[in-house]
Amino acid sequence: MTQPLYKSLSSSDRLLITLVVMSATLMQVIDTTIVNVALPHMQGSLGASSDEITWTLTSYLVSAAIFMPLTGYLSDRLGRKKYLIISIAGFTIASALCGASVTLVEIVFFRLLQGIFGACLVPLSQAILSDIYPPEERGKAMAIWGVGVMVGPVLGPTLGGYLTDVTTWRWTFYVNVPVGIFTLLLANIIPDTPKQQRHMDWTGLALISIAIGGLQYVLDRGNQADWFGSTSICVISYITIACMLGFLLHNFNNTSSKVFDIKIFRDKNFSIASILLCIFGLGLYGTMVVQPMMVEGLFDYSALTTGFIMAPRGISGMVSMMFVGKLINRVDARWLIIFGIVMSIIGIQMTTHYSLYAINPFWLIFPSIIQGFGMGMIFVPLSTFAFSTLPTHLRTEGAGLYSLLRTIGSSIGISIAITLYTRRSQLFWNQLGSFINTYNPALPHYLNPLNLHATQPMGATVLSAELARQASMLSFINVFAFIMWCFILMVPLVMLLKKGTSPQSAQELVAE
Repeated sequence: MTQPLYKSLSSSDRLLITLVVMSATLMQVIDTTIVNVALPHMQGSLGASSDEITWTLTSYLVSAAIFMPLTGYLSDRLGRKKYLIISIAGFTIASALCGASVTLVEIVFFRLLQGIFGACLVPLSQAILSDIYPPEERGKAMAIWGVGVMVGPVLGPTLGGYLTDVTTWRWTFYVNVPVGIFTLLLANIIPDTPKQQRHMDWTGLALISIAIGGLQYVLDRGNQADWFGSTSICVISYITIACMLGFLLHNFNNTSSKVFDIKIFRDKNFSIASILLCIFGLGLYGTMVVQPMMVEGLFDYSALTTGFIMAPRGISGMVSMMFVGKLINRVDARWLIIFGIVMSIIGIQMTTHYSLYAINPFWLIFPSIIQGFGMGMIFVPLSTFAFSTLPTHLRTEGAGLYSLLRTIGSSIGISIAITLYTRRSQLFWNQLGSFINTYNPALPHYLNPLNLHATQPMGATVLSAELARQASMLSFINVFAFIMWCFILMVPLVMLLKKGTSPQSAQELVAE
């Protein structure tokens, strides 16, 4: 019987390994959002249009999504330790090159490299933490991992806004360099895994890469291109569906070598947890993308102030994750998830009562704190459930797929939120605009105090601006309501998780 890894490590070794892998994880997850607030500055510096500069985000997401499922394969071929060190070094160098870029082509290429090298950092950190902690402390390990994965994207805009305001946009990339060097200096302590001979399924790799890349492209560019009103979106969607179906058929028929085994989804807990994680990512990132739009666009807050308004969500999430890490071995994890969902629903429901005239910073921050606390309560037990019945030899591969589904869920959430906001804004513009006519007695009551008349150019401008603000506010409320209903739909799925599953017993069993 092989001795489990956690039995050969001291407490100080575990602490140091945790510090190293979480430093690498934070680099990667913060980079998914830190650049967002710097895009206008990058656009002017690189001479790019508003449409072109978004490729710096798309290239990173697409390359990371394609390489994430390869985590298990590359870990087997290179060994977990060597693969992690190569990835950290490559990510650090690519970050420095992004900061030094002088053209759009350069930064898009280096962002693509960032995504390739950073793809494994999150799933590998999850797999390593699962292995180095004993079963009774695995909930705490997932809480530590969850802090980085969930809090990082929330704090990214705050850090990005600060660095952009006090220095330049280039420091949103340069900030990774000292962290990467620090991580590399300590990376030798990471426990290695034996290399295994695995043959690459090149056909399967090509099919899944095209499918994932196409899906990410459609989700990221669909709203700008008017979705299926665009020929390019339609063509790429057909190719994506064809390649995904081809991959599934190929995976079931191929018995010799696989990019990853689709049969991993036969594990009921892993499959349900993955679906729940997609919905969770939809809610988290959907909220994160529309809240800054609302705060900056309607309430005229600066990018830095907006970042500070969003930061409490991450802080409360961190607090709740550390709290749930202590409870997870004492309370049925399903009830912790349901409690977190209810808290999230309450926080989001508060945002559906926003208006242009009855809101202040407290009512922007307080619901975020409630949401963050609830989301933290969801994330840790959900991650624990996902791997509770998964055999040890599938854990690294499962972590890669789990992170991929989180990424896809996040992309879907962003796309739905932006599309819903855009479409509902047009709808409300037309609906509210029908009330603006010379026969409406409310019209002069609104314009007279401004010494304006509806037939004057300035009067028409004021009415148009107010109409846009009101339509926009109603659209944001609709987006928040949609996200709230997504969380409500999570509740019945949670009850399908295997009752009485003990991460402790399951992982002790596979260790034997």
